Amino acid sequence: MGKNKLARFAENKTLPNVFQPTREEALNNYPLKGKWRSEVFKNHNPIVLELGCGKGEYSVGLAKSFPDKNFIGIDIKGARFWFGAKEAVEKKLNNVAFLRTQIELVDCFFDHDEVDEIWITFPDPQIKYRRTKHRMTHPDFLERYKKILKKDGIVHLKTDSEFLHGYTLGLLQGQGHEIISAHHDIYGAPEYDPGTPLLREIKTYYEGLFSAKGKTITYIKFKIK
Repeated sequence: MGKNKLARFAENKTLPNVFQPTREEALNNYPLKGKWRSEVFKNHNPIVLELGCGKGEYSVGLAKSFPDKNFIGIDIKGARFWFGAKEAVEKKLNNVAFLRTQIELVDCFFDHDEVDEIWITFPDPQIKYRRTKHRMTHPDFLERYKKILKKDGIVHLKTDSEFLHGYTLGLLQGQGHEIISAHHDIYGAPEYDPGTPLLREIKTYYEGLFSAKGKTITYIKFKIK
């Protein structure tokens, strides 16, 4: 393990916007469950999650643009989201936090109806059939999201994987979920989704790499029924 990574792990322990619970804590009535607004953000604003947040660019970018919302980036790789957590502290963005955990445990950290929106940004498409259950739009994951989302909560999927885009569309249609909008190329389409501000303007690190290689970026906005 590199010295830089070790240094980031160490600094994460000192950052006030980073939460790194153990698996045991997650499975045994995590104390912030249902209390993120009151205990962490000290307000009553909507909560938006970014699942698989990587370096945290999207969470931080959204937090800058929407100070009336609370954002939580979630990823198991703390050395990556250190970048976003550090920037948020330096720029005094009090409406963004980072949670180090596996996405499979997301419903252990948030109560029923506690979350308003979920962003899934460039997840591993898990193309191999034996990895189907690891796709972040698999029905098992959707059930977890449904537990914590408000009744009309929104889920956004942004990906460069045409496979995952098609898989998700077919799944949503087959299970009767509400597809609000779907686009096969948000940068090539003249009208991508005027109801989703900054869909093009905020990019993750990986999105920048994919776009530079000429890969199309797809998008789905939906509600889980």
